Formats: sequence, structure tokens, C-alpha cells
Amino acid sequence: MTDKTTTPEVLVYYFPQYHRDARNDEWLTPGWTEWELVRTAKPRFDGHRQPIVPTWGEFDEADPAWAAREIDLAADHGVTAFLYDWYWYDGAPFLHDGLERGFLGAPNHERLKFALMWANHDWLELFPSPLPSERKTLASGRVPADDFERLTDYVAEHYFTRGNYYAPEGAAYFSIFDLRNFIFGVGGLDEAAAALASFREKARRAGFIGLHVNTHAQDVDRAVEALGLPSAAPLVEALGLSSVTAYHWVHHVDLEGTDALTRPYQDAARANYAAWERYPQTLGLPYHPNVSMGWDVSPRTHPDLPYEVIGYPWNQVLADNTPEAFKDALTRARDYAARNPAGHHVVTVNSWNEWTEGSYLLPDTVHGLAYLEAIAEVFKREVTLS
Repeated sequence: MTDKTTTPEVLVYYFPQYHRDARNDEWLTPGWTEWELVRTAKPRFDGHRQPIVPTWGEFDEADPAWAAREIDLAADHGVTAFLYDWYWYDGAPFLHDGLERGFLGAPNHERLKFALMWANHDWLELFPSPLPSERKTLASGRVPADDFERLTDYVAEHYFTRGNYYAPEGAAYFSIFDLRNFIFGVGGLDEAAAALASFREKARRAGFIGLHVNTHAQDVDRAVEALGLPSAAPLVEALGLSSVTAYHWVHHVDLEGTDALTRPYQDAARANYAAWERYPQTLGLPYHPNVSMGWDVSPRTHPDLPYEVIGYPWNQVLADNTPEAFKDALTRARDYAARNPAGHHVVTVNSWNEWTEGSYLLPDTVHGLAYLEAIAEVFKREVTLS
């Protein structure tokens, strides 16, 4: 067999809650952004590094000038695309100005591709969070069928018309965070299949060959169980799923059910490496390996309450997530992705700016650009396949 070379693409999740939004004005206070939680975070146990201090300070991601700096930084360090966490509640988008005014308004926006990860989970009272038993749901992630039609009309009009929308092998990439919310929101599996068929037609009219529908592997398992299916095969076939991944390593490691406040980063790594091998077998889909920089959601917990492991965001903190450990995981993910079928040489990374979940690539005052430099070094050369 003739050798060939490939360089996997690096898709980095982007969480856009660092600009003003009218719903946050209503739910919280006028002008609120999540910089508030970054700034006011405090250590919750001995040796806990909080607050994290961003090197760039606080900035408005919806400002095209700031977005241009982010684009150059990402592109210069080997990032292929931003996967924007994208929200739609009660018939309208939410937190979309970071993408629409910032990223797409930047003069250099074509240096990076972009795509959507539809974050269709319930929007909870997390800023900061009271005890889980006392937390309110601010908006439901379940979207009825007629509203999903409006959602996909919006996506096709505002994003599929852009020349730098990420489209592996010509199919527009669209990731769904919570498969159960999607299916039960539109009315069931048959209705979900019909909704995606309509969305595929809109993608074709926009010039793509169709959709690359991605979702998170653990949510396929949960949807199969909720629907009472004998296996994942009927769901995968009905929805025409293209690939699975994870949003974060915590998808495949339990950070609850213990009194210990920390968990070694390598524990999460090993659990995820096992998932990479397991899911292609159980789901019959390519797995895009995810590498997570870290996990510390303590800034989202109410600072006046004792820090205990009682459920998100009151989770264990991943410890020893050094740039060197991150680089080792990237290397493993690169080599795994290079062995995937054509069109699936992809690594997803969490995250560009999840400051209050402890997973970010933007520079801080301790590690600087070390995590981005790890990406640049690992993906600077092609991987030879036999």
C-alpha cells in the first residue's frame, strides 16, 4: 500500500458569553457578561489557582477589532476553525453577536473557517449557581418542529452563505449538543428525520452537497435509551448522522459521587482514549477525538456556599493539566484522527475561551501562549500513513 500523508484539522469550541446580550440584561443585570465571574472567582481549597487572569484582560468579543486579534492568534497557531456554541431559545438566537458582529465583521475573518455547535441544552441559572436543587431553568432547550424550521432558515441565510463555513468534503458541518432535546422537541424520531431532511435541502440550495451532522457520542447512548431502541443503528440511520465527538472530556469521566475536590487530568485522558476506541464499534460512526485543556467550573458556583462535589457546576477540578500533558494528548488525538476515514481527519478541542469552566487556549498570566504553542507544534507537520 502506498504511503500518504495527512494533517488533521483542528476545530476549537468557542463559548460566546463575553459580550453584552439583551437576555442577559434581563436575566441578570444590564451589561452583564461572564467576565464578571472570571474577575470575582476565588480559591475554594488549598492550592486552588483562582482567579485566572487573562493576559489580554477583559474585552468585547463582538468588537471586530478584538475578534481580528483572536482570529490571527488562532490561525497563526494551527487552528482550522472555530466551532461556535450557538443558541436558539423561544424563536430567536442568543449570544450570536460574538459570531455575527465580531468574527464575521472582522476584516481577516476568512483566515479561519467556522461552523455551529447547536448548544440546545436548557439554559440554567449558573451565573453564579445556587445549589443544584435550588437552580432555576431560564429557557428550555427543546425546540418544536415549526421553530426548528425557522432556526434552520436562519442558519442557511446567515451562515451557509459565507465562504468560510466549514464543510468537510462539501457537506456543511452542523453539530447537535443534546440529541434527546432535538428529537423530543420536534416530536419524535420520525419528525427529527424529516426536520433534518428539510435542513439538508436548505444546505444543498446554499451550494453544499448536504449536511455533515455531528453529535456527541454519549448523547447517542442517552437517546437510544430514552427512545427504547435495541441499538444505535436505527437512530443513526434515521437521522443520517455523519460523526460523533465530545464537547469536553467530562463527557466520558465521572467527576461526581466523591468527596475529593480534584481528579488527575490523566484519569480523564485515559477514560477518553477508551471512548475513542469504543464508540466507532458501538455506533458505527467515525469518532473525532476531543482534547480538553482542563476543567474547573468553580467560578460558576456561588462563592458564599461551601465548595462540595454535588453536581454541575459543583464538580471535581482536573489537576495537573499542564501544557506538556495537553501536548501529549494532542499528539495521541492527531495520530488517531489521521487514521480515520477521509473527511474525518478532525480533532476537536475544548476550548478557546471557557474561562469559567477552566478550559481555555487564550493566554493567561501564568502559562501565556503555552497551550496554543502545543497545538502549533503538534500539528505543524503531516502524519505519514501506511
